[in-house]
Amino acid sequence: MQSATLDAYLNTYTGADDPVKVQIAELIRAFADASVQIRKVVNEGALGAAFAGCRATSNANGDPQRELDIHADDHFICAARRAGVAYYASEELPGPVTVNPQSDIAVAVDPLDGSSNIDTNVSIGTIFSVMPGRGGADATFAQSGSNQLAAGFFIYGPQLALVLTTGSGTRVYVFSRRLGTFVEAYESIAIPRSTREFAINASNYRHWSEAVRLYVDDCLAGSEGPRGEDFNMRWIASLVADTYRILMRGGVFLYPADGRRGYANGRLRLVYEANPIAMLVEQAGGAATDGVTRILEIEATDLHQRVPFVFGSAREVETIGRYHSDPSSISDRHPLFATRGLFRA
Repeated sequence: MQSATLDAYLNTYTGADDPVKVQIAELIRAFADASVQIRKVVNEGALGAAFAGCRATSNANGDPQRELDIHADDHFICAARRAGVAYYASEELPGPVTVNPQSDIAVAVDPLDGSSNIDTNVSIGTIFSVMPGRGGADATFAQSGSNQLAAGFFIYGPQLALVLTTGSGTRVYVFSRRLGTFVEAYESIAIPRSTREFAINASNYRHWSEAVRLYVDDCLAGSEGPRGEDFNMRWIASLVADTYRILMRGGVFLYPADGRRGYANGRLRLVYEANPIAMLVEQAGGAATDGVTRILEIEATDLHQRVPFVFGSAREVETIGRYHSDPSSISDRHPLFATRGLFRA
């Protein structure tokens, strides 16, 4: 029996022609078409013009812009215009673009997540968040993530895949070259509540808060430490790739605030990175916080606002929260682990 296509799902999703759902479906279709074009460019690698080096410009966050960043943004803003959204916001632009103020929806996009990995042939992607268009562009993107109507990401890896939620579970579609369309691969993702795998950039250990250091120390102490279990550590440095792995097999991801200049509020952006990933993860049974507070409850004060980000298997996210609020409550914590760890003398 052949799996359902993305188009078939969207036809069912719109139901009796709900006007807002029709707009969301059209946006997702337009973005899916754009992703196929981006995948073609990604597949060309260094042989393609879009893989040229960094421009002499930076995006709104101060990050160097690659040609592929701009190329992807151009494709997705054109797709948003075809879909007729009210407003379009992007990591690559300083502020929102007004498209059709009469529309009921708006979209915020990270056009090329993981672009620092372009030259290393690591999976990269496009993340998007669909919001109600309300009270002008600034007010629209200041809403909390709990108001999202849909969210998803495309991952340009061994397969071109779309991870999508419209508020009723998280689905995965893989692009079939043979059929020329996205085909459902996983109807309903369920992240295991518990895990023994965490993802973090351990090179920043010296900059972390005591809570984060204690958590990592205890995980690395293994079965002989206070957690009583052996943990694996993973870090791809591509948010879409790390998220896809967690959706497939569980785990927890941490990008905490740290003591480096410019990282006091974390690194990842709330509106077009953390919010859509958090919605996808929660719809798959996981959890997402800034270490303590649920991500989807945070109201943005700036389009490019940064936020610490912890997400994945719900029980482990809860445990990380306890390390921040009350580390002594972790079972079997021995005084040894409160004063020294594997990385400290």
